[in-house]
Amino acid sequence: MTSDFRVLSLIPPMTQLNTPYPSTAYLTGFLRSRGLDAVQEDLALALVLQLFTPAGLDAVRHRATAQPETQRSASVHAFLDQFASYRSSMGPVMAYLQGRDATLAHRIAARGLLPEGPRFAALDAYEDSDMGDGGGDPLAWAFGALGVQDKARHLCTLYLNDLADVLRDAVDERFEFVRYAESLASSQPTFDPLAHALAAPPTLVDDLLRGLTLAAIERHQPQLVLLSVPFPGSVYAAFRIAQTIKAQHPDITVALGGGFVNTELRELSDPRVFDFVDYVTLDAGERPVLSLIEHLQGQRGRQRLQRTFVRDREGPHPNPPPEGEGANLGTVRYINLAEPDIPFEDVGTPTWDGLPLDKYLSLLDMLNPMHRLWSDGRWNKLTVAHGCYWKKCSFCDVSLDYIGRYETATAAKLADRIQQIVEETGQTGFHFVDEAAPPKALKALAEELIRRDLHISWWGNIRFEKTFTPELAELLAQSGCIAMSGGLEVASDRLLTLMKKGVSVEQVARVTKGFSDAGILVHAYLMYGFPTQTLQDTVDALEYVRQLFETGCIQSGFFHRFSCTVHSPVGMDPAAYGIELIPLPPVSFAKNDIGFIDPTGTDHDALGQGLRKAIYNYMHGLCVEDDVRRWFEHLPHKVPKPTVSRHKIGKALQQHR
Repeated sequence: MTSDFRVLSLIPPMTQLNTPYPSTAYLTGFLRSRGLDAVQEDLALALVLQLFTPAGLDAVRHRATAQPETQRSASVHAFLDQFASYRSSMGPVMAYLQGRDATLAHRIAARGLLPEGPRFAALDAYEDSDMGDGGGDPLAWAFGALGVQDKARHLCTLYLNDLADVLRDAVDERFEFVRYAESLASSQPTFDPLAHALAAPPTLVDDLLRGLTLAAIERHQPQLVLLSVPFPGSVYAAFRIAQTIKAQHPDITVALGGGFVNTELRELSDPRVFDFVDYVTLDAGERPVLSLIEHLQGQRGRQRLQRTFVRDREGPHPNPPPEGEGANLGTVRYINLAEPDIPFEDVGTPTWDGLPLDKYLSLLDMLNPMHRLWSDGRWNKLTVAHGCYWKKCSFCDVSLDYIGRYETATAAKLADRIQQIVEETGQTGFHFVDEAAPPKALKALAEELIRRDLHISWWGNIRFEKTFTPELAELLAQSGCIAMSGGLEVASDRLLTLMKKGVSVEQVARVTKGFSDAGILVHAYLMYGFPTQTLQDTVDALEYVRQLFETGCIQSGFFHRFSCTVHSPVGMDPAAYGIELIPLPPVSFAKNDIGFIDPTGTDHDALGQGLRKAIYNYMHGLCVEDDVRRWFEHLPHKVPKPTVSRHKIGKALQQHR
């Protein structure tokens, strides 16, 4: 490979604001390990940093004042009424959230510096709660007299959320900090919604992104641009970036990959996608990207690409688009020369070189010590293993590479990577982003970290399996583990068996209590709406969750609505789960979620409202002793009592001891 070939990997909006998404760090580190000139940029962060400036706010104000007054939301009215205050405080707020002006916390916490929009109304709920101190400070229960830094961070987060609401209401209805224009891409069977949005006049956000894209191209002069798209909410912006590159630099090759592509574009057949990108690659990117680079340098024929979609110009469109959009765009072909993948041991160490680590924003959006980890702090993201060692859960995409291909690295190799990353970034916080980190590998890594006297703080995602004994929890804590997340899903032994989770509720209670007793915070991923789940199942599951909070087993949780995907065991064999799938329309773009008919007929939407309210209160230490039926008082019918004994978890823990 020639040394003058440069690869630029881009993180498109929107992903995270507190830390870089790790895909480009992995790709850049891998390509550099192979002697390639590889660089990276985070355009998600760059876009936010350009929007949230005095000049950015001026542009937002210009568009907001163009709205008829009767159409302005409460957020827009508050923004315009307090515009001078927003404009003058914008720079100081960003400096504070980036850790560049810590002493500003005192003025922010006193609530005299920042303008307060509708988002601050949520604080009023604390005034009359049991958590208030009666002294007029609704946040005293959370931060006390000395938690000034965190209190200021939370107030700044509310301030930014107010501004995000203004952007959505007055500038671009698709705007969100982490899910920008998600509905344009998530499980969209055709490219039509994206095509129409990309053909529409650009918004302020689009214009800013265009400028940032051209500046990045000018800085790096790449021959190949890799767009890593992890979520549906970053697809639209990725295509806007590609559109800009193709319009101004048609000679630059653009390739699309990442988690969204790997999951939803496996049956891609719409050639219009290739008006924006030249190649679309599936699954782990190292091998396809290497093959693509060899092809672009004339060292590999096109027929020898791997896991890559391309467009052939010959032939009619298989599903002709509407008249005027081009009816002879060619056909899409998938090329996959069988070659071994790059072993996980050999993917190299991710690098954050080129990313502005001092400019990420540490936010505090929820007053819960575990929940804050996702938005607060600059975590080095790393994987302990590729794929999932369990790969049996019936709701999971176990047929796909990112789950199904399980590989590990030695503890020594992982510790080497950790040391190298700490030396590069100067930061010792790590988030292990595995699907489920294997207990054997975590134990070996913990022992290696202790042996090397390597002091880091880390957290990760696991299965709450019995291998995680109290003794292992103590060892992990000694090595620097501060938190664990894991799937409890539907807290029902019947449904846990049906979904092949491999755990029981009582086992989860014992494992999580072991972590908590070791000083490790625990977050539970929860699910509702699983096939055949009844109202009684849901009430019982919430009672179990209540008891897990009450007994100190978990400190945080989140209820997700079950979604049936075509790559999961439920989607591939619905009859085994008592449901009937709703046929999909012809698919030429994204395919993932699929609707189904559940004969139980439970109204999960109505139940979800109560579940989310319950978990929010439990995470704030409220109402944990209340009857769980209180959360379903909005339902038009009587809710049954839980069939679970009110102290079942507590008794089980006592018996186990």
